Amino acid sequence: MKKKERTLTEALKYYFGFDTFKGDQEAIIENLMSGNDTFVLMPTGGGKSMCYQLPALLMEGTAIVISPLIALMKNQVDAIKHYSEEDSVAHFLNSSLNRQSIEQVKQDVTEGKTKLLYVAPESLTKDEYVEFLKSVKISFYAVDEAHCISEWGHDFRPEYRRIRPIVNEIGRAPVIALTATATDKVRTDIKKSLGIVGAKEFKSSFNRPNLYYEVRPKTKDVDRDIIRFIRQNEGKSGIIYCLSRKRVEELAEVLKANNIKAAAYHAGLDSQVRSETQDDFIMERIDVIVATIAFGMGIDKPDVRFVIHYDIPKSLEGYYQETGRAGRDGGEGRCIAFFTRKDLQKLEKFMEGKPVAEQDIGRQLLRETANYCESSVCRRKLLLHYFGEKYEPNNCENCDNCLHPKTKVDAREQLLLVLKTVQLVKENFKADYIIDLLRGNETETVLAHKHEQLETFGEGADVEETLWTAILNEAMLSEYLKKDVENYGLLKLTKEGKKYMKNPTTFMVMEDNDFDDESPDATPEGIVAGGADQELHAMLLDLRKSLARRFNVPPYVIFQDNSIDSMTTLYPVTLEELQNLPGVGAGKAKRYGKEFCELIKKYCDENEIERPTDMRVRTVANKSKLKVSIIQSIDRQVALDDIAVMNGMDFGELLDEIESIVYSGTRLNIDYFLEEVMDEDRVEDIFEYFRESETDDLDTALDNLDEDYTEEDVRLVRIKFMSEMAN
Repeated sequence: MKKKERTLTEALKYYFGFDTFKGDQEAIIENLMSGNDTFVLMPTGGGKSMCYQLPALLMEGTAIVISPLIALMKNQVDAIKHYSEEDSVAHFLNSSLNRQSIEQVKQDVTEGKTKLLYVAPESLTKDEYVEFLKSVKISFYAVDEAHCISEWGHDFRPEYRRIRPIVNEIGRAPVIALTATATDKVRTDIKKSLGIVGAKEFKSSFNRPNLYYEVRPKTKDVDRDIIRFIRQNEGKSGIIYCLSRKRVEELAEVLKANNIKAAAYHAGLDSQVRSETQDDFIMERIDVIVATIAFGMGIDKPDVRFVIHYDIPKSLEGYYQETGRAGRDGGEGRCIAFFTRKDLQKLEKFMEGKPVAEQDIGRQLLRETANYCESSVCRRKLLLHYFGEKYEPNNCENCDNCLHPKTKVDAREQLLLVLKTVQLVKENFKADYIIDLLRGNETETVLAHKHEQLETFGEGADVEETLWTAILNEAMLSEYLKKDVENYGLLKLTKEGKKYMKNPTTFMVMEDNDFDDESPDATPEGIVAGGADQELHAMLLDLRKSLARRFNVPPYVIFQDNSIDSMTTLYPVTLEELQNLPGVGAGKAKRYGKEFCELIKKYCDENEIERPTDMRVRTVANKSKLKVSIIQSIDRQVALDDIAVMNGMDFGELLDEIESIVYSGTRLNIDYFLEEVMDEDRVEDIFEYFRESETDDLDTALDNLDEDYTEEDVRLVRIKFMSEMAN
């Protein structure tokens, strides 16, 4: 690794225009740049790509990014090029390139111009590429969408299993594996398959508080319901997921016939058509994409406002990742799923003929999804529980079940029957089987095990199956029961469950969840209103869209929403003033700022607006002895807590000084410290929050981020974000 010429925060600002990192990004980057294998589990929108893009730009050699989709590669390569002065900084190698293009890529890599080389796992295994890469200085390997390596993941790709042997053949270098969704089993599988069992793990919270979750009954009028929903959200970007290509095309045609700007997207379409459709969506020429799950991986569009699942997803991991494409900027994100048991039966039928083990895994994953759809429990609580995370509040106030709770009943006696039955069958059966026993269903399996002779057999025959399911779900959430994932979901009694059997207390469970036809009239968390001056706000958005068309880039590449909102309150009229806004660096101000400043000045003159008198122009930091001492100490990578002690300050006071330095326009790289004190995932999560947020306000950040983030965590990453993105 070459000597860092600037701090990580400075580099983030220089290359990407952000002032601070999000979540564990900085710690992740520092861990990787120190030559360590790294595992990153971070929700969609958490800023995973920054974890390998920035270190690739800073480290000696070329980073090999293994990515599953051509569309994802193109999108990320295009995005990196927008941040760089050189088009050769990033390339991809895949089947879409002709021979001449491949030779150009190789030449740029050989000459050291290319810092990121994206390859498909299939391309990586070609002898031609393996031989070529042996001659290249590899900085590290990044395995994106790493869940594809696991049969338990929602998008298994056998080619991913060959990555480690190929890496060994090309030449060893640190490996960073990144995924947005992974249960404990998938996580273990990924690390084992990639040969990075000892990798430092960075795990972010899966909670996305701004996303609203709702499940609706799928009736014969589902198309009408979707059209009505889209019209109620006119002009907003959305994705509709269907399981079959045929249904994708049919629904897209229905939407277009109803004057909705929509297009179909699936793997069966010509690659040029797919590429154009994706560009149209990102550039906001169309509002809605109807797609199979092939669409969305790595799509960097922060303002998708709704994700609709026309069909039941095959797994909760897939559902979580697909819904995670909504509201990546921290704003509104409505996630609507349509559910009918007929779809469940259809998917189970599709599994027939597959290997038995594969059928068992598939059915277990489907059952988890069906439980989620049918349950009356808080949907956020259920989702987070699936990923091994406990959500404490009883009401998230942002899902249909919490906003419209059903009547609760005391199911103490029924829970005792459940626990006793699990104990009687020696904890060797799954939830469906326990329900069969309680309801007295003499199935072939029940009779084969002679379990019809159990004392609890048929004791719950008068209780509806849906209520039994709710009781079992609540029992697991309350940690009286747990599922043995390694053993296909067998139910096990916990210590708490055994205690409950000896001393039962009230156990409240919601009754059967009757789906409502109409969408609840809810206002999801995280919806941020436009800037203070709504008229100017509209004019600035129009200008942004115009420039986006001119430069052929997505509107948010010009300026993000938080920057636009700041313009409507601070009224910057010079490029220097513009750089004072969040998310606006010198490069971005110089490239796009002139027309915005001219528009704002004209607007202020015509409307006799008195601009704020405290508009501060960014300058170099005040050269006081204390500030100089802090800057020099950070340049020498002295631990921040040691710097505080050296200067007779407490840690909070030091952060005040560092913030003052960074907000004045000086870049500081505190990555070395963040690597020591925070997991990479956490840094990236907070960093991504600030990158997508409309404000850098600390209280707002703490409200919107996971509860286990401390004020100190957020301030540190905000410093990183501001330094790297704005200075």
